Order: sequence, then C-alpha cells, then structure tokens
Amino acid sequence: MLELGCGTGTTALRLAPAVARYIATDISSEMIAIAREKVVAEHSANVEFSVAGSDHSTWPAGPFDAVIAFNLLHLIADRAQYLQQVHAALKPGGRFISKTPCLSEMSRLIRFAVPIAQVFGKAPRVAFFTATELARNIEAAGFIIDEQARHGSNPNEPRIFILARR
Repeated sequence: MLELGCGTGTTALRLAPAVARYIATDISSEMIAIAREKVVAEHSANVEFSVAGSDHSTWPAGPFDAVIAFNLLHLIADRAQYLQQVHAALKPGGRFISKTPCLSEMSRLIRFAVPIAQVFGKAPRVAFFTATELARNIEAAGFIIDEQARHGSNPNEPRIFILARR
C-alpha cells in the first residue's frame, strides 16, 4: 500500500497491521521525521516513511495494490495529471481511496475566508471543487468509481470518500 500525503503517519500506523507492506510519503521532511519517531515507538516493522513530492518520479517504485490520499487532492495544483500518476502507480484492479474536502461545498464563511488568508500568507493554495467535479476528475484519469460516501453527523459533509479501481 502507498499513502500519499501521510502527514505525521497516524493513518499509516493504524492501517499497517492489515497489509504486508505500507509505504507512506509526504512532501514535508518535518512530518516524515515525526512519523518515523512514531514507528520506532510503536515497533511497526512493515511501515516505511519517505519524503516524496507531488510528481510520481519521487514516489517509491510500484506497482501497488492500493494507493490512499486523505485530505490531499484539494492541495494539488494539477489534479488531472496527479490522478493519472496515481492510476499508473497501481496494479491492474488496484484500488485508489481518497477522502477529500470539497471546498466548494463548504460554508460561505470558509469560501470567503480562505482567499483572504491566502493573501496574508496564512493559508496554502487550495482548489475549490465539488464532489461531482472530483468524481469526474477521477473517472477521467481512467478509474472506475465503486463507491462514494459522506461520513459524519452532517448530511452535507463536505469531505467525500471515494473508492475507485484501476
């Protein structure tokens, strides 16, 4: 399994016992350093953390049975190309699992505040899109979407889980 945008490794450490090998990546070397400390503390032998950017040439060699990307796709500048790279990293029949905030579906306050925070350097560049647009992007990259779900107490939850296969 390959995780893109793993942050401090919390998801990796939770899911690793269910797979033979788990490779988790993040663009931030500081986040990877924290994740590696957690691996040592938890004695997780099948988890590997590495620094990797948004270009697949920096990713560990595949192909993979599964790729996950949680809270990441809204941060990617060229989402179409990125999703094609994810598709290429998977074995035929491999699974892509994403949980992504669809910022166009968030409250008006968030949609107003984020651009202002960006002007002052207090928020990263993010993409605003809907769940429908994201699903179209994933399908355009060659995936077949098997399931879409919103989890949470709010029926209009803006973070959508998408399970797709190559």
